Amino acid sequence: MVNILAIESSCDDTSAAVLSDGMLLSNVTASQAVHEQYGGVVPELASRAHEKNIVPVVDQALKRAGVDKEQLSAIAFTRGPGLMGSLLVGVNFAKGLALSLGIPLVDVNHLQGHVMAHFIREEGEPFNPPPFPFLCLLVSGGNTHIIRVKAYNDMQILGQTIDDAAGEAIDKCSKVMGLGYPGGPIIDRLARKGNPDAFQFARPNIPGYDYSFSGLKTSFLYSLRDWLKDDPDFIRHHQEDLAASLEKTIVEILMKKLRLAVKDTGITHVAVAGGVSANNGLRNAFHDHARRYGWTVYIPKFSYTTDNAAMIGIAGYFKYQDHEYCDINAPAFARIG
Repeated sequence: MVNILAIESSCDDTSAAVLSDGMLLSNVTASQAVHEQYGGVVPELASRAHEKNIVPVVDQALKRAGVDKEQLSAIAFTRGPGLMGSLLVGVNFAKGLALSLGIPLVDVNHLQGHVMAHFIREEGEPFNPPPFPFLCLLVSGGNTHIIRVKAYNDMQILGQTIDDAAGEAIDKCSKVMGLGYPGGPIIDRLARKGNPDAFQFARPNIPGYDYSFSGLKTSFLYSLRDWLKDDPDFIRHHQEDLAASLEKTIVEILMKKLRLAVKDTGITHVAVAGGVSANNGLRNAFHDHARRYGWTVYIPKFSYTTDNAAMIGIAGYFKYQDHEYCDINAPAFARIG
């Protein structure tokens, strides 16, 4: 029996999971509310919170799984990309525990982990992973990628953002409106009640499969500035329509490039992953495209959209089976390339 302990600490969530022969037994996450008052993640505060949370989170994951640390076969961990201070807490904990137990380390790329979230198995839950090859739209607060997935260890980035990520644009627009952080869930909730055609914002004209969201963000900011001159309470009077119009614009930008990638590659099995995949507007767009274009779509459970150790664990399980172990001296990395 292969028991994998997985650790994820790339940003502001401390998470640990235990998998047995690829089956998820536990997935425990401690979130950090301290960043809400700052309107974004403060790296130093995040790393300190990870230091406080890592031991109890791992302890709870093992207890809930009913697995003793001496029964572990390997430890999978997020090596990067992410915030360096946050990563170091998880990386060093994983190294220390693996060394003390005399078991292998398996390093996982955080972005590949999000893609592999579709392969998480739970007892009694339906299991319908996408077949290889498939396309995956990975969209989160820090990343927006279109990825061609040929195998768990063979992923090609076809397109990516050249500036802001989609989730980052949502968070910043939410902050400008004074709605709080994180902006994604707030915008999603308000958008359900608003008119998505109430306002128009700039859309980028970027060639190929790449994205750009900085122009949209600037357009949103300048439009608000002008509207507030005429009505100081404009945001309060129109926040639902603003949220709906912003969401529609971002979703349409995302889906336009994804349609192009599907057309050019001929791959009609299409998945979505990352924090923004929890957005109801984006999920509805995937279902709509399945009906209109004959795509077979794969949408993760809400609990696997945000950063979590289960996705690191399943990616680590595949690597463990192929004996792809990590050297104890391998450093964490904040960025790719």
